[in-house]
Amino acid sequence: MNLVEVKDLTKKFGKFTALDRVNLSIEEGEIFGFIGPNGAGKSTTIRVLLGMLKPTSGQAKIFGKDVWHDAVEIHKEVAYVPGDANLWPNLTGGEVIDIFLKMRGNGSKQKRDELIERFQLDPTKKCRAYSKGNRQKIALISAFASDARFFILDEPTSGLDPLMERTFQECVLEAKHEGKSVLLSSHILSEVEKLCEKISIIREGKIIETGTLSEMRHLTRTNFIVQTKQPISELANFKGIYHLLENNDGLSFQVDSEKIDEVISYISKFGIVKLESAPPTLEDLFMRHYEGTTDSVGGVSQ
Repeated sequence: MNLVEVKDLTKKFGKFTALDRVNLSIEEGEIFGFIGPNGAGKSTTIRVLLGMLKPTSGQAKIFGKDVWHDAVEIHKEVAYVPGDANLWPNLTGGEVIDIFLKMRGNGSKQKRDELIERFQLDPTKKCRAYSKGNRQKIALISAFASDARFFILDEPTSGLDPLMERTFQECVLEAKHEGKSVLLSSHILSEVEKLCEKISIIREGKIIETGTLSEMRHLTRTNFIVQTKQPISELANFKGIYHLLENNDGLSFQVDSEKIDEVISYISKFGIVKLESAPPTLEDLFMRHYEGTTDSVGGVSQ
């Protein structure tokens, strides 16, 4: 049984449909990426999972329990980190962490102290004196020091510097190693790419693509840079070639996966001096869904 199961989830606000038959499933020990632009429906989905919003129709379950009716029970084993943590201004960071752990009723003081050191947090300062990044550290320490089975992380590294982002990534991978599951909603596509085994892209309240990154890459293009002894003629006329540009490194372009063999056979006739290829990144995939409708070469974006 999946740890999280969402089926045909719909949420309407009056005539506006924020979520339109959303389907998600997250397994035990899986890091699941959830991406989309602002207003796509990520936060609405998370609020439904947290029992803060009642679905208009459809079903959402965590641990086999209904997220609306069994929210109190579910929250005992869920840790949530929002993108902007609002904390009690007159309490110190250490006091806030202790309150969260006490409210949850589980967690480790030893792990709390270890995480405070790893995130380089001064726990003696009042929360009103903390920067946004330090407030995020408090939320992350409170979550990872708990004994939660499922972590819901909504833009969790907002305000963190690159060193602390790496510490965060280590904590997520450690949680996975312990058999825990993570829903990571992030606009930092490189972060999702490093951590997540499965990804869903949401757009205007609908899931438009779900799968592993390797599965999604079969649906997109490979990046090439090539230099040849003789100028390559008529490459722009090939079907399946996009964004053809000439620069100091030679020619750069993208190729649909099923056309790679044909393209390489053709350009080899011109005497290859240098050939570099790179798999499409998550950013390439994402932009395929959100960029304009026309490519520079090759016609309409698919």
